[in-house]
Amino acid sequence: MGTGDLSESALGWMTFNGDHMSMYHVNVGVPKTLVLYLVTWVADEVFDGETRRLLHDIADTPITPELLPLKDGELAQKTEEVVGPYELHDFFLFHVVRYGTRPTKVVALALEAFGGRYDQATVVRWLTVFLRRFFSQQFKRSAMPDGPKVGSVALSPRGDWRMPSDASAASWLAEIEVLSAAVA
Repeated sequence: MGTGDLSESALGWMTFNGDHMSMYHVNVGVPKTLVLYLVTWVADEVFDGETRRLLHDIADTPITPELLPLKDGELAQKTEEVVGPYELHDFFLFHVVRYGTRPTKVVALALEAFGGRYDQATVVRWLTVFLRRFFSQQFKRSAMPDGPKVGSVALSPRGDWRMPSDASAASWLAEIEVLSAAVA
């Protein structure tokens, strides 16, 4: 069973061989923010006592692939410090894949949706990371194992998503550069 989710698939935040050797990606249709929501919901609505506490502890732990050993009892790698907030990436993923929304509009929508939690420079920064990773990591999605389609966005090369592995993000990034210049 592969453990990668939709968000990791979009960003290529998975090992090409390790995650691809599985026979089935059970979480590949679920964005990371929904996984977190479901863990918290199950903790509150289904369990109590020690199980509830453990599930909340899992949900409160920073996201990490835990491939690096702890340094002085602390996580050495926190994914969102490297790739950015998953709540933004899942938002970008939905709008770019589901509707083909261009960067300028995605930024405007994100600023409205997140109600001031992120400024324009931050949204532009992480959208740039998203677009670079999304386009450059298509080769991993082209070779990933089967998995369920859960919502209205899927990246299976055998279903909803057809993208050449050598697709270029150049026009998308050029639009971002205009936004970046306007912010500066």
